Amino acid sequence: MQQFIEESGCLPVIADVDVLVCGSGPAGIGAALRAGREGVSVMIAEALECLGGIATSGMMSHWGGRSSSKIMQEIFSRSHEIDPEFIWAEENRCDWAAIPHDLQMIVLEEMMRESNVRILYKTLVCGAIVEDGCIQGVIIQNKTGRGVIRAKCVVDATGDGDVAAAAGVPFYKGRESDGKMQPCTLMFKIGGVDYDRAVFPGSFESKVETEKGELQALAKELLPFPAGHVLLYRQPEPGTVCVNMTNAIGIDGTDAESITEGLLTCRSQIMPILRFLREYVPGYEKCWLMSSASLLGIRETRHFEGLASLTAEDILEARIHENWVVRRAFFNFDVHNLTGASLDKTGIQKEWKQSGDYTIPYGCLLPKNVEGLLLSGRNISGSHLAHSNFRIMSVCIALGEAAGTAAALSVKQVKKLRDLNVKDIQNIVGE
Repeated sequence: MQQFIEESGCLPVIADVDVLVCGSGPAGIGAALRAGREGVSVMIAEALECLGGIATSGMMSHWGGRSSSKIMQEIFSRSHEIDPEFIWAEENRCDWAAIPHDLQMIVLEEMMRESNVRILYKTLVCGAIVEDGCIQGVIIQNKTGRGVIRAKCVVDATGDGDVAAAAGVPFYKGRESDGKMQPCTLMFKIGGVDYDRAVFPGSFESKVETEKGELQALAKELLPFPAGHVLLYRQPEPGTVCVNMTNAIGIDGTDAESITEGLLTCRSQIMPILRFLREYVPGYEKCWLMSSASLLGIRETRHFEGLASLTAEDILEARIHENWVVRRAFFNFDVHNLTGASLDKTGIQKEWKQSGDYTIPYGCLLPKNVEGLLLSGRNISGSHLAHSNFRIMSVCIALGEAAGTAAALSVKQVKKLRDLNVKDIQNIVGE
């Protein structure tokens, strides 16, 4: 590889805050709002142009699973106040809480303003400043140029763990046995669906018989590989449906060329999928493309080493850890096929038998070798199979609340993150 020597120089410190949250997906939202409400100075740095991550820019169809997140419930309640068509199942549960994407962007920005959180859009984290094993801030790049944001605590809610990786926290990618990662998806929305006749298969194992055949089997046969399943979700707007059917395998969400390949692959599948829906799916005969996501849905990349690590057994046995910072977490093993379409052989959806809620211990958020840094969201310390469960947005926002609370307490109590009394975190995020 050819190299170019960049001239060294001084970078301006563009902000100096108590808590810096990197990334504004559900985990970042939870962290920034909770820290801001605890009375410390907070900035949230986001690479895109709105808050919400996969829940807005990624055009995800619905919040799934459940958790004890208070902020998640507040987002739902405030969205409902503005648009009564936005509804969800019940307290702390959001299996079918369809997302009004643009409305949610507005609600999230209102909540940030009220919580005195400073937002910085179009800002990419490109380095970490670590001194004597403690993070001091991050290096960023945006339209203004390169600069430094200093912080007493940094919450890594980038999904891929870009800050933690730059800070030197040990990690591995993907599945432990071979490093393969779950496929990626580009969501899109269609209009013109006849709700009176339409079907809405919501899982890989949802079988729908039609006059022309069973839909999942038809998709596997007729759609361009590696697409080949049918996942369709109602939306708040009449006649609109979110489509979760594009699929790209072998994509590394930490590599720009690989991400580009994923985007090109998924976009190339949109029109074949649209034609398939018109031809084979009842109620979709006159459907048309409304919009597609501006953010590729990356399910899995880095798994970091923390002071604790969540396992599949923790989830299956619904373990209640004494040092929990997330409670009432629940979802299945949502492992998308690593070599094609549909559910991976290790995934469990329809046959999911475990009915109890589980907890996540504080140590999963604490990287083993860097102080002042918190992992938040799908990049916490956990196994590949456990990750397929805790990566769901309802759990990620609860992880964010825990991280934001810990960061604020660390600042106010002038304590290292690992020296905090977990009971103090529990008193704020618990019920």
